[in-house]
Amino acid sequence: MSDLQASADAGRRGSHGSVIRTRPHGGEPDNGNESADDLLEALGYKAELVRTRSTWHVAFMSFVLASIPYGLATTLYYPLQNGGPVVVIWGWVAVSLIILCVAASLGEITSVYPTAGGVYYQTFMLAPPSIRRALAYTCGWLYVVGNITITLAVQFGTTLFFVACVNVFESEPGVGVWQAEAYQVFLTFLAITLLCNAISALGNRYLPLLDTFAVFWTFAGLIAITVTILAVAKAGRRSASFAFGHFEPTSGWPDGWAFCVGLLHAAYATSSTGMIISMTEEVEHPSTQVPKAMVLTIVINTLGGLLFMIPLMFVLPDLAELVALPSGQPVPTIIKSAVGSSGGAIGLLLPLMVLAILCGTACTTAASRCTWAFARDGAIPGSIWWSKVHPTLDVPLNAMMLSMVVQILLGVIYFGSSTAFNAFSGIGVICLTLSYAAPIASSMIEKRAQMKGAKFPLGKLGWFCNIVVIAWSALAVPLFCMPAYLPVTAATVNYAPVVFVGFVSISLAWYLVWGRKHYRGPPTESIGIPALHNPLEGADNASTKKD
Repeated sequence: MSDLQASADAGRRGSHGSVIRTRPHGGEPDNGNESADDLLEALGYKAELVRTRSTWHVAFMSFVLASIPYGLATTLYYPLQNGGPVVVIWGWVAVSLIILCVAASLGEITSVYPTAGGVYYQTFMLAPPSIRRALAYTCGWLYVVGNITITLAVQFGTTLFFVACVNVFESEPGVGVWQAEAYQVFLTFLAITLLCNAISALGNRYLPLLDTFAVFWTFAGLIAITVTILAVAKAGRRSASFAFGHFEPTSGWPDGWAFCVGLLHAAYATSSTGMIISMTEEVEHPSTQVPKAMVLTIVINTLGGLLFMIPLMFVLPDLAELVALPSGQPVPTIIKSAVGSSGGAIGLLLPLMVLAILCGTACTTAASRCTWAFARDGAIPGSIWWSKVHPTLDVPLNAMMLSMVVQILLGVIYFGSSTAFNAFSGIGVICLTLSYAAPIASSMIEKRAQMKGAKFPLGKLGWFCNIVVIAWSALAVPLFCMPAYLPVTAATVNYAPVVFVGFVSISLAWYLVWGRKHYRGPPTESIGIPALHNPLEGADNASTKKD
Protein backbone atom coordinates (compact mmCIF):
# COMPACT_ATOMS: atom_id res chain seq x y z
CA MET A 1 0.00 0.00 0.00
CA SER A 2 1.28 3.48 -0.84
CA ASP A 3 1.94 6.12 1.81
CA LEU A 4 -0.98 8.12 0.44
CA GLN A 5 -3.37 5.18 0.77
CA ALA A 6 -2.08 4.39 4.24
CA SER A 7 -2.67 7.97 5.30
CA ALA A 8 -6.19 7.90 3.92
CA ASP A 9 -7.03 4.64 5.71
CA ALA A 10 -5.51 5.64 9.02
CA GLY A 11 -7.27 8.99 9.03
CA ARG A 12 -5.91 12.48 8.71
CA ARG A 13 -6.71 15.69 10.50
CA GLY A 14 -8.44 18.55 8.69
CA SER A 15 -7.93 22.26 9.18
CA HIS A 16 -10.47 22.33 12.01
CA GLY A 17 -8.90 19.54 14.02
CA SER A 18 -11.45 16.97 12.92
CA VAL A 19 -10.56 13.55 11.59
CA ILE A 20 -11.03 12.87 7.88
CA ARG A 21 -11.39 9.18 7.12
CA THR A 22 -13.29 6.85 4.87
CA ARG A 23 -16.16 4.67 6.07
CA PRO A 24 -17.26 1.15 5.24
CA HIS A 25 -20.06 0.78 2.69
CA GLY A 26 -23.44 1.52 4.16
CA GLY A 27 -23.02 4.88 5.88
CA GLU A 28 -24.31 5.35 9.40
CA PRO A 29 -24.23 2.36 11.76
CA ASP A 30 -27.19 2.01 14.09
CA ASN A 31 -25.68 3.22 17.34
CA GLY A 32 -27.27 6.65 17.59
CA ASN A 33 -25.72 10.10 17.71
CA GLU A 34 -22.15 8.79 17.93
CA SER A 35 -22.57 7.22 14.49
CA ALA A 36 -23.81 10.47 12.95
CA ASP A 37 -20.88 12.32 14.53
CA ASP A 38 -18.49 9.74 13.09
CA LEU A 39 -19.92 10.32 9.63
CA LEU A 40 -19.62 14.07 10.14
CA GLU A 41 -15.94 13.59 11.00
CA ALA A 42 -15.54 11.54 7.84
CA LEU A 43 -16.91 14.53 5.95
CA GLY A 44 -14.34 16.82 7.56
CA TYR A 45 -15.94 18.44 10.62
CA LYS A 46 -16.01 18.08 14.36
CA ALA A 47 -19.49 17.82 15.89
CA GLU A 48 -20.28 21.06 17.73
CA LEU A 49 -24.09 21.09 17.87
CA VAL A 50 -26.31 18.81 19.96
CA ARG A 51 -28.29 16.15 18.07
CA THR A 52 -31.80 16.33 19.51
CA ARG A 53 -34.06 15.99 16.45
CA SER A 54 -35.79 12.79 15.35
CA THR A 55 -37.37 12.00 11.96
CA TRP A 56 -40.66 13.55 13.01
CA HIS A 57 -38.95 16.62 14.42
CA VAL A 58 -37.18 17.15 11.09
CA ALA A 59 -40.40 16.65 9.14
CA PHE A 60 -42.27 19.05 11.41
CA MET A 61 -39.59 21.73 11.14
CA SER A 62 -39.52 21.33 7.36
CA PHE A 63 -43.31 21.73 7.40
CA VAL A 64 -43.07 24.87 9.54
CA LEU A 65 -40.38 26.39 7.28
CA ALA A 66 -42.94 26.40 4.45
CA SER A 67 -45.83 27.12 6.85
CA ILE A 68 -48.68 26.27 4.57
CA PRO A 69 -51.18 27.98 4.66
CA TYR A 70 -49.43 31.10 6.02
CA GLY A 71 -46.83 31.14 3.22
CA LEU A 72 -49.59 31.04 0.62
CA ALA A 73 -51.73 33.65 2.38
CA THR A 74 -49.09 36.41 2.38
CA THR A 75 -48.38 36.19 -1.36
CA LEU A 76 -51.87 35.43 -2.74
CA TYR A 77 -51.89 38.90 -4.31
CA TYR A 78 -49.48 37.78 -7.07
CA PRO A 79 -51.52 34.96 -8.63
CA LEU A 80 -54.79 36.89 -8.22
CA GLN A 81 -53.36 39.83 -10.17
CA ASN A 82 -51.73 37.59 -12.77
CA GLY A 83 -54.72 35.43 -13.64
CA GLY A 84 -56.86 34.59 -10.63
CA PRO A 85 -58.07 31.09 -9.67
CA VAL A 86 -56.31 29.27 -12.53
CA VAL A 87 -52.92 30.55 -11.39
CA VAL A 88 -53.75 30.03 -7.71
CA ILE A 89 -54.80 26.38 -8.02
CA TRP A 90 -53.01 25.00 -11.06
CA GLY A 91 -49.90 27.11 -10.53
CA TRP A 92 -49.65 25.62 -7.05
CA VAL A 93 -50.03 22.06 -8.38
CA ALA A 94 -47.45 22.62 -11.13
CA VAL A 95 -44.83 24.20 -8.85
CA SER A 96 -45.42 21.57 -6.16
CA LEU A 97 -44.64 18.79 -8.64
CA ILE A 98 -41.47 20.62 -9.69
CA ILE A 99 -40.42 21.16 -6.07
CA LEU A 100 -41.04 17.48 -5.38
CA CYS A 101 -38.28 16.81 -7.93
CA VAL A 102 -36.09 19.38 -6.15
CA ALA A 103 -36.68 17.73 -2.76
CA ALA A 104 -36.01 14.24 -4.12
CA SER A 105 -32.82 15.35 -5.90
CA LEU A 106 -31.46 17.21 -2.87
CA GLY A 107 -32.55 14.37 -0.59
CA GLU A 108 -30.52 11.87 -2.57
CA ILE A 109 -27.41 14.07 -2.40
CA THR A 110 -27.95 14.87 1.28
CA SER A 111 -28.07 11.16 2.08
CA VAL A 112 -24.44 11.05 0.91
CA TYR A 113 -23.22 14.38 2.32
CA PRO A 114 -25.25 15.30 5.44
CA THR A 115 -23.60 18.46 6.77
CA ALA A 116 -24.91 21.87 7.86
CA GLY A 117 -23.01 23.33 4.91
CA GLY A 118 -25.77 21.82 2.81
CA VAL A 119 -25.68 22.51 -0.90
CA TYR A 120 -22.43 24.46 -0.56
CA TYR A 121 -20.52 21.45 0.77
CA GLN A 122 -22.29 19.10 -1.65
CA THR A 123 -21.35 21.26 -4.63
CA PHE A 124 -17.70 21.17 -3.62
CA MET A 125 -17.68 17.38 -3.32
CA LEU A 126 -19.60 16.75 -6.55
CA ALA A 127 -18.13 19.34 -8.94
CA PRO A 128 -15.17 18.59 -11.21
CA PRO A 129 -11.89 19.39 -9.37
CA SER A 130 -10.97 22.20 -11.78
CA ILE A 131 -14.00 24.33 -10.84
CA ARG A 132 -15.04 23.03 -7.43
CA ARG A 133 -13.60 25.87 -5.36
CA ALA A 134 -15.18 28.70 -7.37
CA LEU A 135 -18.46 26.86 -7.83
CA ALA A 136 -18.77 25.93 -4.16
CA TYR A 137 -17.92 29.47 -3.08
CA THR A 138 -20.59 30.90 -5.38
CA CYS A 139 -23.14 28.33 -4.27
CA GLY A 140 -22.37 29.04 -0.62
CA TRP A 141 -23.03 32.74 -1.01
CA LEU A 142 -26.27 32.08 -2.88
CA TYR A 143 -27.37 29.66 -0.15
CA VAL A 144 -26.57 32.05 2.69
CA VAL A 145 -28.11 35.08 0.94
CA GLY A 146 -31.15 33.00 0.01
CA ASN A 147 -31.65 31.83 3.60
CA ILE A 148 -31.29 35.34 4.98
CA THR A 149 -33.51 37.07 2.41
CA ILE A 150 -36.25 34.43 2.51
CA THR A 151 -36.26 34.84 6.31
CA LEU A 152 -36.50 38.59 5.75
CA ALA A 153 -39.40 38.02 3.36
CA VAL A 154 -41.19 35.93 5.99
CA GLN A 155 -40.72 38.59 8.68
CA PHE A 156 -41.80 41.39 6.37
CA GLY A 157 -44.69 39.37 5.00
CA THR A 158 -45.82 38.74 8.57
CA THR A 159 -45.72 42.48 9.24
CA LEU A 160 -47.91 43.34 6.25
CA PHE A 161 -50.23 40.43 7.05
CA PHE A 162 -50.65 41.57 10.66
CA VAL A 163 -51.53 45.10 9.51
CA ALA A 164 -54.15 43.69 7.12
CA CYS A 165 -55.56 41.44 9.87
CA VAL A 166 -55.96 44.37 12.26
CA ASN A 167 -57.76 46.27 9.51
CA VAL A 168 -60.61 43.76 9.28
CA PHE A 169 -61.93 46.13 11.93
CA GLU A 170 -63.02 49.38 10.27
CA SER A 171 -63.41 52.94 11.52
CA GLU A 172 -65.83 53.49 8.65
CA PRO A 173 -66.82 51.34 5.65
CA GLY A 174 -63.72 50.52 3.63
CA VAL A 175 -61.31 52.22 6.04
CA GLY A 176 -59.29 50.10 8.47
CA VAL A 177 -58.57 51.18 12.02
CA TRP A 178 -54.79 51.22 11.45
CA GLN A 179 -53.55 53.23 8.50
CA ALA A 180 -49.96 52.28 9.19
CA GLU A 181 -47.27 54.77 8.21
CA ALA A 182 -44.01 53.50 6.71
CA TYR A 183 -42.14 53.94 9.99
CA GLN A 184 -44.85 52.01 11.86
CA VAL A 185 -44.59 49.14 9.40
CA PHE A 186 -40.82 49.12 9.82
CA LEU A 187 -41.02 49.17 13.62
CA THR A 188 -43.50 46.29 13.56
CA PHE A 189 -41.15 44.37 11.29
CA LEU A 190 -38.30 45.12 13.70
CA ALA A 191 -40.29 43.83 16.68
CA ILE A 192 -41.24 40.61 14.86
CA THR A 193 -37.64 40.03 13.77
CA LEU A 194 -36.32 40.53 17.30
CA LEU A 195 -38.99 38.23 18.73
CA CYS A 196 -38.20 35.38 16.31
CA ASN A 197 -34.47 35.70 16.99
CA ALA A 198 -35.07 35.68 20.75
CA ILE A 199 -37.20 32.53 20.55
CA SER A 200 -34.65 30.78 18.33
CA ALA A 201 -31.64 31.77 20.47
CA LEU A 202 -33.06 31.35 23.97
CA GLY A 203 -35.48 28.49 23.38
CA ASN A 204 -33.41 26.19 21.16
CA ARG A 205 -34.13 23.08 23.24
CA TYR A 206 -37.87 23.69 22.96
CA LEU A 207 -37.99 24.32 19.21
CA PRO A 208 -38.87 20.70 18.31
CA LEU A 209 -41.87 20.98 20.64
CA LEU A 210 -42.89 24.25 18.96
CA ASP A 211 -42.63 22.62 15.54
CA THR A 212 -44.79 19.71 16.69
CA PHE A 213 -47.36 22.12 18.10
CA ALA A 214 -47.32 24.08 14.82
CA VAL A 215 -48.34 21.04 12.76
CA PHE A 216 -51.45 20.32 14.84
CA TRP A 217 -52.22 24.03 15.11
CA THR A 218 -51.98 24.38 11.31
CA PHE A 219 -54.43 21.62 10.49
CA ALA A 220 -56.84 22.70 13.22
CA GLY A 221 -56.78 26.20 11.70
CA LEU A 222 -57.17 24.85 8.16
CA ILE A 223 -60.23 22.83 9.11
CA ALA A 224 -61.77 25.79 10.95
CA ILE A 225 -61.22 28.14 7.98
CA THR A 226 -62.43 25.66 5.36
CA VAL A 227 -65.59 24.58 7.16
CA THR A 228 -66.58 28.08 8.30
CA ILE A 229 -66.17 30.02 5.07
CA LEU A 230 -67.90 27.36 2.98
CA ALA A 231 -70.75 26.92 5.46
CA VAL A 232 -71.39 30.64 6.04
CA ALA A 233 -70.43 32.17 2.66
CA LYS A 234 -72.22 35.46 3.38
CA ALA A 235 -71.37 36.94 -0.01
CA GLY A 236 -72.40 33.79 -1.90
CA ARG A 237 -70.46 30.99 -3.55
CA ARG A 238 -68.70 30.81 -6.89
CA SER A 239 -69.22 27.99 -9.37
CA ALA A 240 -66.72 25.16 -9.74
CA SER A 241 -65.92 26.41 -13.26
CA PHE A 242 -64.88 29.76 -11.77
CA ALA A 243 -62.93 28.29 -8.84
CA PHE A 244 -60.91 25.97 -11.08
CA GLY A 245 -61.01 27.63 -14.49
CA HIS A 246 -61.36 31.41 -14.33
CA PHE A 247 -58.40 33.30 -15.80
CA GLU A 248 -58.38 37.11 -15.64
CA PRO A 249 -54.92 38.72 -15.59
CA THR A 250 -54.88 42.40 -14.66
CA SER A 251 -51.14 42.93 -14.22
CA GLY A 252 -50.50 44.26 -17.72
CA TRP A 253 -48.31 41.30 -18.73
CA PRO A 254 -49.26 39.09 -21.72
CA ASP A 255 -51.46 36.18 -20.63
CA GLY A 256 -48.84 33.42 -20.76
CA TRP A 257 -46.16 35.45 -19.03
CA ALA A 258 -48.68 36.71 -16.47
CA PHE A 259 -49.36 33.08 -15.48
CA CYS A 260 -45.62 32.54 -15.02
CA VAL A 261 -45.11 35.71 -12.96
CA GLY A 262 -47.96 34.55 -10.71
CA LEU A 263 -45.96 31.44 -9.86
CA LEU A 264 -43.92 33.52 -7.39
CA HIS A 265 -46.76 32.72 -4.97
CA ALA A 266 -46.12 28.99 -5.07
CA ALA A 267 -42.35 29.29 -5.49
CA TYR A 268 -42.07 31.48 -2.39
CA ALA A 269 -44.10 29.04 -0.29
CA THR A 270 -41.92 26.10 -1.35
CA SER A 271 -38.55 27.87 -1.50
CA SER A 272 -37.60 26.63 1.97
CA THR A 273 -37.33 23.03 0.72
CA GLY A 274 -33.55 22.82 1.01
CA MET A 275 -33.18 25.04 4.08
CA ILE A 276 -33.76 22.05 6.36
CA ILE A 277 -30.42 20.59 5.18
CA SER A 278 -28.70 23.17 7.41
CA MET A 279 -30.12 21.33 10.43
CA THR A 280 -28.49 17.96 9.63
CA GLU A 281 -25.86 18.32 12.35
CA GLU A 282 -28.63 18.43 14.95
CA VAL A 283 -30.39 15.31 13.60
CA GLU A 284 -29.86 11.80 14.97
CA HIS A 285 -29.70 9.95 11.61
CA PRO A 286 -29.35 12.68 8.97
CA SER A 287 -28.57 10.43 5.98
CA THR A 288 -32.04 8.94 6.08
CA GLN A 289 -34.18 11.23 8.22
CA VAL A 290 -33.58 14.49 6.37
CA PRO A 291 -34.25 13.20 2.81
CA LYS A 292 -37.44 11.42 3.88
CA ALA A 293 -38.65 14.50 5.73
CA MET A 294 -37.99 16.77 2.73
CA VAL A 295 -40.02 14.65 0.31
CA LEU A 296 -42.81 13.86 2.78
CA THR A 297 -43.22 17.54 3.62
CA ILE A 298 -43.75 18.51 -0.03
CA VAL A 299 -46.54 15.94 -0.36
CA ILE A 300 -48.24 17.14 2.84
CA ASN A 301 -47.81 20.80 1.88
CA THR A 302 -49.33 20.21 -1.56
CA LEU A 303 -52.47 18.71 -0.05
CA GLY A 304 -52.60 21.31 2.72
CA GLY A 305 -52.26 24.13 0.18
CA LEU A 306 -55.16 22.82 -1.88
CA LEU A 307 -57.26 22.40 1.26
CA PHE A 308 -56.63 26.07 2.05
CA MET A 309 -56.92 27.69 -1.39
CA ILE A 310 -59.79 25.83 -3.06
CA PRO A 311 -62.37 27.00 -0.48
CA LEU A 312 -61.04 30.58 -0.85
CA MET A 313 -61.65 30.45 -4.61
CA PHE A 314 -65.28 29.40 -4.02
CA VAL A 315 -65.94 32.49 -1.86
CA LEU A 316 -63.71 34.93 -3.76
CA PRO A 317 -65.00 38.54 -3.86
CA ASP A 318 -64.55 40.69 -6.95
CA LEU A 319 -61.01 40.27 -8.30
CA ALA A 320 -60.62 43.95 -9.14
CA GLU A 321 -61.41 44.83 -5.52
CA LEU A 322 -58.80 42.40 -4.20
CA VAL A 323 -55.93 43.46 -6.45
CA ALA A 324 -56.65 47.12 -5.62
CA LEU A 325 -56.13 46.61 -1.88
CA PRO A 326 -53.40 49.00 -0.61
CA SER A 327 -52.16 46.34 1.81
CA GLY A 328 -51.46 43.78 -0.91
CA GLN A 329 -52.91 41.17 1.48
CA PRO A 330 -56.21 39.81 0.12
CA VAL A 331 -56.76 36.87 2.51
CA PRO A 332 -58.13 38.91 5.46
CA THR A 333 -60.58 40.61 3.08
CA ILE A 334 -61.65 37.28 1.54
CA ILE A 335 -62.28 35.70 4.92
CA LYS A 336 -64.14 38.73 6.27
CA SER A 337 -66.32 38.78 3.16
CA ALA A 338 -67.12 35.09 3.64
CA VAL A 339 -68.00 35.19 7.35
CA GLY A 340 -69.58 38.64 7.32
CA SER A 341 -68.07 40.00 10.54
CA SER A 342 -64.79 41.42 11.76
CA GLY A 343 -64.82 39.32 14.94
CA GLY A 344 -65.38 36.10 13.03
CA ALA A 345 -62.66 37.01 10.54
CA ILE A 346 -60.01 37.74 13.18
CA GLY A 347 -60.89 34.46 14.91
CA LEU A 348 -60.15 32.54 11.71
CA LEU A 349 -57.03 34.61 10.98
CA LEU A 350 -55.54 34.00 14.43
CA PRO A 351 -54.15 30.54 13.53
CA LEU A 352 -52.34 32.08 10.57
CA MET A 353 -50.93 34.89 12.71
CA VAL A 354 -49.50 32.42 15.24
CA LEU A 355 -48.14 30.24 12.45
CA ALA A 356 -46.42 33.32 10.98
CA ILE A 357 -44.30 33.76 14.13
CA LEU A 358 -43.46 30.05 14.24
CA CYS A 359 -42.45 30.15 10.57
CA GLY A 360 -40.24 33.18 11.20
CA THR A 361 -38.57 31.38 14.10
CA ALA A 362 -37.89 28.26 12.01
CA CYS A 363 -36.45 30.33 9.15
CA THR A 364 -34.29 32.29 11.60
CA THR A 365 -32.92 29.02 12.98
CA ALA A 366 -32.12 27.57 9.56
CA ALA A 367 -30.53 30.82 8.31
CA SER A 368 -28.25 30.99 11.34
CA ARG A 369 -27.04 27.41 10.82
CA CYS A 370 -26.16 27.84 7.15
CA THR A 371 -24.40 31.16 7.86
CA TRP A 372 -22.40 29.48 10.63
CA ALA A 373 -21.52 26.50 8.44
CA PHE A 374 -20.26 28.71 5.62
CA ALA A 375 -18.31 30.88 8.05
CA ARG A 376 -16.45 27.95 9.63
CA ASP A 377 -14.78 27.35 6.26
CA GLY A 378 -13.58 30.98 6.23
CA ALA A 379 -15.81 32.08 3.35
CA ILE A 380 -17.42 35.11 5.04
CA PRO A 381 -15.61 38.29 6.15
CA GLY A 382 -15.01 38.05 9.90
CA SER A 383 -15.46 34.28 9.90
CA ILE A 384 -13.64 33.89 13.22
CA TRP A 385 -16.62 35.59 14.88
CA TRP A 386 -19.47 34.05 12.91
CA SER A 387 -18.18 30.47 13.25
CA LYS A 388 -18.46 30.35 17.05
CA VAL A 389 -21.09 28.27 18.88
CA HIS A 390 -22.42 29.74 22.13
CA PRO A 391 -21.24 27.43 24.94
CA THR A 392 -24.46 27.47 26.98
CA LEU A 393 -27.18 28.13 24.41
CA ASP A 394 -25.77 25.51 21.96
CA VAL A 395 -26.56 27.77 19.01
CA PRO A 396 -24.35 29.78 16.60
CA LEU A 397 -25.45 33.02 18.24
CA ASN A 398 -23.01 35.32 16.43
CA ALA A 399 -24.09 34.00 13.02
CA MET A 400 -27.72 34.47 14.05
CA MET A 401 -27.05 38.09 14.98
CA LEU A 402 -25.25 38.70 11.69
CA SER A 403 -28.24 37.34 9.78
CA MET A 404 -30.59 39.50 11.84
CA VAL A 405 -28.62 42.71 11.26
CA VAL A 406 -28.51 42.11 7.49
CA GLN A 407 -32.28 41.58 7.46
CA ILE A 408 -32.91 44.80 9.38
CA LEU A 409 -30.64 46.83 7.08
CA LEU A 410 -32.37 45.43 3.98
CA GLY A 411 -35.74 46.18 5.56
CA VAL A 412 -34.95 49.89 5.17
CA ILE A 413 -35.70 49.43 1.43
CA TYR A 414 -39.38 49.65 2.39
CA PHE A 415 -39.02 53.39 2.94
CA GLY A 416 -38.17 53.78 -0.76
CA SER A 417 -40.44 51.14 -2.29
CA SER A 418 -43.98 50.10 -1.40
CA THR A 419 -43.30 46.77 -3.15
CA ALA A 420 -40.17 45.93 -1.15
CA PHE A 421 -41.72 42.61 -0.13
CA ASN A 422 -41.67 41.63 -3.81
CA ALA A 423 -37.91 42.21 -3.85
CA PHE A 424 -37.30 40.27 -0.63
CA SER A 425 -39.32 37.25 -1.71
CA GLY A 426 -37.99 37.37 -5.26
CA ILE A 427 -34.30 37.49 -4.28
CA GLY A 428 -34.84 34.71 -1.74
CA VAL A 429 -36.44 32.45 -4.33
CA ILE A 430 -33.77 33.23 -6.94
CA CYS A 431 -30.81 32.61 -4.64
CA LEU A 432 -32.19 29.44 -3.08
CA THR A 433 -33.27 28.04 -6.45
CA LEU A 434 -29.80 28.57 -7.93
CA SER A 435 -28.07 27.18 -4.84
CA TYR A 436 -30.22 24.04 -5.01
CA ALA A 437 -29.37 23.64 -8.69
CA ALA A 438 -25.59 23.85 -8.15
CA PRO A 439 -24.96 20.44 -6.53
CA ILE A 440 -27.55 18.80 -8.79
CA ALA A 441 -25.90 20.19 -11.93
CA SER A 442 -22.49 19.17 -10.57
CA SER A 443 -23.73 15.63 -10.05
CA MET A 444 -25.10 15.55 -13.60
CA ILE A 445 -21.75 16.73 -15.01
CA GLU A 446 -20.16 13.71 -13.33
CA LYS A 447 -22.98 11.49 -14.72
CA ARG A 448 -24.41 10.97 -11.21
CA ALA A 449 -21.58 8.55 -10.45
CA GLN A 450 -21.30 9.79 -6.86
CA MET A 451 -24.90 8.80 -6.08
CA LYS A 452 -24.02 5.12 -6.10
CA GLY A 453 -24.58 3.79 -2.60
CA ALA A 454 -26.79 6.74 -1.55
CA LYS A 455 -29.00 5.98 1.45
CA PHE A 456 -31.92 7.66 -0.37
CA PRO A 457 -31.47 6.50 -3.99
CA LEU A 458 -33.66 7.76 -6.83
CA GLY A 459 -32.51 5.13 -9.29
CA LYS A 460 -33.82 5.66 -12.81
CA LEU A 461 -35.92 8.63 -11.68
CA GLY A 462 -32.74 10.50 -10.77
CA TRP A 463 -32.01 11.89 -14.22
CA PHE A 464 -35.62 12.97 -14.76
CA CYS A 465 -35.82 14.80 -11.43
CA ASN A 466 -32.44 16.44 -11.95
CA ILE A 467 -33.37 17.73 -15.44
CA VAL A 468 -36.65 19.17 -14.12
CA VAL A 469 -34.71 21.05 -11.43
CA ILE A 470 -32.28 22.60 -13.92
CA ALA A 471 -35.08 23.63 -16.29
CA TRP A 472 -37.01 25.26 -13.43
CA SER A 473 -33.90 27.11 -12.26
CA ALA A 474 -33.34 28.55 -15.74
CA LEU A 475 -36.91 29.89 -15.74
CA ALA A 476 -36.95 31.19 -12.16
CA VAL A 477 -34.09 33.69 -12.46
CA PRO A 478 -35.58 36.01 -15.10
CA LEU A 479 -39.12 35.31 -13.93
CA PHE A 480 -38.75 36.58 -10.39
CA CYS A 481 -36.80 39.66 -11.41
CA MET A 482 -39.97 40.95 -13.07
CA PRO A 483 -42.15 43.65 -11.48
CA ALA A 484 -45.53 42.44 -10.23
CA TYR A 485 -47.41 44.62 -12.70
CA LEU A 486 -47.08 47.17 -15.51
CA PRO A 487 -46.46 50.05 -16.00
CA VAL A 488 -43.46 50.25 -13.68
CA THR A 489 -42.73 53.28 -11.51
CA ALA A 490 -39.88 54.07 -9.12
CA ALA A 491 -42.11 53.00 -6.23
CA THR A 492 -43.25 49.71 -7.77
CA VAL A 493 -40.08 48.49 -9.46
CA ASN A 494 -38.80 45.08 -8.39
CA TYR A 495 -35.54 45.60 -6.51
CA ALA A 496 -34.68 41.89 -6.53
CA PRO A 497 -32.09 42.24 -9.35
CA VAL A 498 -30.45 45.18 -7.53
CA VAL A 499 -30.15 43.27 -4.25
CA PHE A 500 -28.97 40.17 -6.13
CA VAL A 501 -26.23 42.09 -7.97
CA GLY A 502 -25.25 43.78 -4.71
CA PHE A 503 -24.66 40.53 -2.90
CA VAL A 504 -22.86 39.02 -5.91
CA SER A 505 -20.56 42.06 -5.98
CA ILE A 506 -19.77 41.68 -2.27
CA SER A 507 -18.99 37.98 -2.68
CA LEU A 508 -16.79 38.56 -5.74
CA ALA A 509 -14.92 41.40 -4.04
CA TRP A 510 -14.25 39.25 -0.98
CA TYR A 511 -13.10 36.40 -3.19
CA LEU A 512 -10.68 38.65 -5.09
CA VAL A 513 -9.34 40.30 -1.93
CA TRP A 514 -9.07 37.20 0.25
CA GLY A 515 -10.64 34.05 -1.11
CA ARG A 516 -8.55 33.62 -4.24
CA LYS A 517 -5.43 33.00 -2.13
CA HIS A 518 -6.84 31.65 1.12
CA TYR A 519 -10.19 29.97 0.51
CA ARG A 520 -9.71 26.23 0.02
CA GLY A 521 -13.25 24.99 0.48
CA PRO A 522 -14.35 22.45 3.08
CA PRO A 523 -11.54 20.86 5.14
CA THR A 524 -11.59 17.66 3.09
CA GLU A 525 -9.25 19.28 0.57
CA SER A 526 -6.77 20.44 3.20
CA ILE A 527 -5.47 16.94 3.89
CA GLY A 528 -3.66 16.88 0.56
CA ILE A 529 -5.46 13.90 -1.04
CA PRO A 530 -8.36 13.76 -3.50
CA ALA A 531 -11.67 14.43 -1.74
CA LEU A 532 -13.81 11.37 -1.17
CA HIS A 533 -16.77 11.71 -3.51
CA ASN A 534 -18.95 9.29 -1.56
CA PRO A 535 -18.15 8.66 2.11
CA LEU A 536 -20.75 5.89 2.14
CA GLU A 537 -18.58 3.89 -0.21
CA GLY A 538 -15.26 3.95 1.61
CA ALA A 539 -12.84 1.06 1.42
CA ASP A 540 -13.90 -2.02 3.38
CA ASN A 541 -10.68 -1.91 5.35
CA ALA A 542 -10.98 1.74 6.31
CA SER A 543 -10.46 2.54 9.94
CA THR A 544 -13.51 3.66 11.90
CA LYS A 545 -11.96 3.67 15.34
CA LYS A 546 -12.11 6.99 17.16
CA ASP A 547 -8.82 8.68 17.96
